[in-house]
Amino acid sequence: MFGRFFLLVICQVVPATIAWSLGKDGSRMVMSVPAALAGAYLWMAIDALYSVRLLRWLRGGQLSSPPGGPGIWSEIADRVRRLVRVEERAAAEFEQRLRAILSAIQASPNGVVLLDADGRIEWLNQTAASHFGLDAERDLLQHFGNLVRDPAFAAYYANANFQHEMQMPGRSSNASKPVTLSVQLHGYGQGRSMLLSRDVTALEQAEAMRRDFVANVSHEIRTPLTVLAGFVETLQSLPLDVDERGRYLGMMSQQSQRLQTLVSDLLTLSRLEGSPPPPAHDWVSLDALMGQCAQDARDLANLLWGHAEGIQFHFDPCVELAGSSVELHSAMANLVVNAIRYSPAGRPIAVNAVLGAQGDFTFSVRDQGHGIAPEHLPRLTERFYRVDRSRSRETGGTGLGLAIVKHVAQRHGGSLHIESTEGRGSCFTIQFPASRVRSRTLELSDV
Repeated sequence: MFGRFFLLVICQVVPATIAWSLGKDGSRMVMSVPAALAGAYLWMAIDALYSVRLLRWLRGGQLSSPPGGPGIWSEIADRVRRLVRVEERAAAEFEQRLRAILSAIQASPNGVVLLDADGRIEWLNQTAASHFGLDAERDLLQHFGNLVRDPAFAAYYANANFQHEMQMPGRSSNASKPVTLSVQLHGYGQGRSMLLSRDVTALEQAEAMRRDFVANVSHEIRTPLTVLAGFVETLQSLPLDVDERGRYLGMMSQQSQRLQTLVSDLLTLSRLEGSPPPPAHDWVSLDALMGQCAQDARDLANLLWGHAEGIQFHFDPCVELAGSSVELHSAMANLVVNAIRYSPAGRPIAVNAVLGAQGDFTFSVRDQGHGIAPEHLPRLTERFYRVDRSRSRETGGTGLGLAIVKHVAQRHGGSLHIESTEGRGSCFTIQFPASRVRSRTLELSDV
């Protein structure tokens, strides 16, 4: 400020002094006053020039190199440049935080759609685009209700009561692969709203499986209990001879055994699902496993067929598997028992347990029974799923055996494979990875 005032004084004093020195005695005052005024006008012109330069600099937007100038104009330009730099840094930090937030929302497994007061799309992440079949760029500023024409959502949006979420099918949903979305709107700002969506297909399927499981368990338990209750009432109310009483008691024993088998299988499944995977350092001898399976097969075949002919076991000796002996025996025995139960008497059953070329191990059971139609194969490992319910009950099956086999195979790093041709038989195979298999050296005591 002092520099600007000093420049004004110089612009007035210098011309006035020159005019005074050049003028005569009578005209010095007359010449000095106009010279001082001219100097003032010159100062005003120079000052105006600097102000115009400053204004042009501000309007141009190139604030990195401020214009020079005396006094206050230079200070104003410098202060403006500093303020602009502060604002630029603040804007850059804000933009960086905004990008981080949008990146986090973009990576969210839930869909997010921002809608304006009229329901038009302001922004959405890729998850929401996938859920509703939208394009994150093309569909901006489009009305969400025009793009998503689900009647349930239209009613939900029109009702304007967003305290609870609603469910609707996803854009990719179809009869063979249903997709269920949970959607809820949340208001914010001046009439704007945020739509959140999440894929609850797995939860819905789990809930449906739970309902089916409870219904199936209830049905499977109710049937033998009804039979037992009927026989008990008969024994209590009617005089029966020894033969009839013995026949009824035998049927009651059969139904109680069926209940016991069902409960045992349910407990096995519960234990498999609720316990950690078996350790990879506990080794189980294949010889012992095959011995137990062969004994189980002979006992069941003698009970159902009256003989145990036609069941052949072939396995590589001195092989050990890492895992739980109880679980491995349960899985292998289930496959052998199923083959006997669902094969006509005397039909050959081949049980093979061999090492693969890559060090893996394969346990397979092949029968020549009735076979299974192709449409049933994908569902065989579902709990309580039966191809022929009446036949399963006649043979004492619970519908849980293959589910147990699948769980055991997965817990040991393996997989279950099923091949079947209707009328020609089936082959059930468990394949274990090489990491779970080792071959023990044959010792003299084993010969």
